[in-house]
Amino acid sequence: MAASAAAVALEAKQLKTFGAQLYSLRSIIDQDPLTVLKGLEAAGYTEAEVIRANMDKIWSALKQTKLKPVSLHIDTQMFTKDIDKLNPTLDDAKQRGFSYVVCPYIAPQDRGGVDVIKKLADTLNKAGQRCKSAGINLCYHNHAFEFEPVKEGGNLLDVLMKNTDPKLVGLELDIMWAKVGGVEPVKVFEQYKGRIPLVHMKNLKAGIATQYNERVPRDAFEEVGKGVIAIGPVLQAAQKAGAKHFFVEQDQTPGNPLESLRGSAAYLKSLNF
Repeated sequence: MAASAAAVALEAKQLKTFGAQLYSLRSIIDQDPLTVLKGLEAAGYTEAEVIRANMDKIWSALKQTKLKPVSLHIDTQMFTKDIDKLNPTLDDAKQRGFSYVVCPYIAPQDRGGVDVIKKLADTLNKAGQRCKSAGINLCYHNHAFEFEPVKEGGNLLDVLMKNTDPKLVGLELDIMWAKVGGVEPVKVFEQYKGRIPLVHMKNLKAGIATQYNERVPRDAFEEVGKGVIAIGPVLQAAQKAGAKHFFVEQDQTPGNPLESLRGSAAYLKSLNF
């Protein structure tokens, strides 16, 4: 019984499943989707987060693997400008087996202060209701600008979370961009327990100053097992907060992105926390 208990304790300290955000592979995946996706599978990935822009090009290959399609990043304009196109997209995503759709990015020209974020929250609530009706979940993916402090206290992400309905809108927390924005990812998980089902895993090179934009050097993006973020405590906090799916994403890599994803996978498989 003691040995069994020890085995359970060890298992609880390991990330059982993790996925890849296929955006990381955008420079190579369209040329040979099956080889690339089989490479992910061989590295230990079990789930996929897909981008709608090239979904049709890679879908047949994805279905030839055991990678489970969990989350789909769709064009932000479908939430903000072309919402009438959202319902058919949601129906298609549901039919393909996705559990989540994600609003991935707010362009710099569409950003602003508290009033702009409150308007975004209202937009996401409306989209979230459509998602709920379609039997799918909506999440919002952060970058660094959402962590800019506001005079009312807290930051823009706090404004967004306060003004979105927890039943309709979740957060996909990108831990690296939180760190760029000067906030420890563990603190975000602790603050928003139950509201962060999806996590983007990547790391940040040392020496990157706090900033509220994405203008970081190309080499600022590190594999999960490198960089300044302590991944073990992040995973502990994420799982305690109810996170369900973990996707490795590396926006930029110095060489073949599949090799970087292999390195992150090897680290996650070896990590006890």
